[in-house]
Amino acid sequence: KPLVAAVAVLVALAVGVQAQTPQIDAARARAEQGDAAAQFLLATGYAAGRGVPQDYAEAMRWYRLAAVQGHAAAQGFLGTGYATGRGVPQDDAEAVRWFRLAADQGDARAMTNLGGMYNNGRGVPQDYAEAVRWFRLAADQGHPGAQLQLGAMYAAGRSVPQDDVQAHMWLNLAASRLTGEDRESAVEARDLVAGRMTPDDLSEAQRLAREWDAAHPREP
Repeated sequence: KPLVAAVAVLVALAVGVQAQTPQIDAARARAEQGDAAAQFLLATGYAAGRGVPQDYAEAMRWYRLAAVQGHAAAQGFLGTGYATGRGVPQDDAEAVRWFRLAADQGDARAMTNLGGMYNNGRGVPQDYAEAVRWFRLAADQGHPGAQLQLGAMYAAGRSVPQDDVQAHMWLNLAASRLTGEDRESAVEARDLVAGRMTPDDLSEAQRLAREWDAAHPREP
């Protein structure tokens, strides 16, 4: 029954602001009773303006209620709120705290964001090795943003030995998963690396990317 209720909430949140339906009311009732999944879904609705008027402060309120119960995705989105100052006062240290809680639960998005905080020295001392560690953990889960960042670290030799084969492999994987401007950035970075590679190294990088893809089937 909880799963059915959650699906109903997702459908209601997806159909737009006009859909102030009984399902939304049911989601709110469950959220107010302390259901972390419902709190997260309601927060997502407020953040995107789906099913309810867009309200970042209200989104962060519900994300926080779910986050303190250990909901990993809510912790990650709360961290994003603090990193961007959207819905809460901007606070890098708080962003790192919530990203870390989510990352420690295996949330790949939070791992990527935590790596970015270390990479840029935001909320923590700049530490490229720690950035690479978190990027790699998320990249191994197939997170394309982390794959892009890890490829860039190999391309620059930042806290890892400079390695164009590894750089191209990760950038190629990222390009195959990203869309829009993010994909264009990954393709541009990959092609810049390819321009300084030998044909044999390029073939090796492409082989490694194919093997990684085969070993990590994408979710349908």
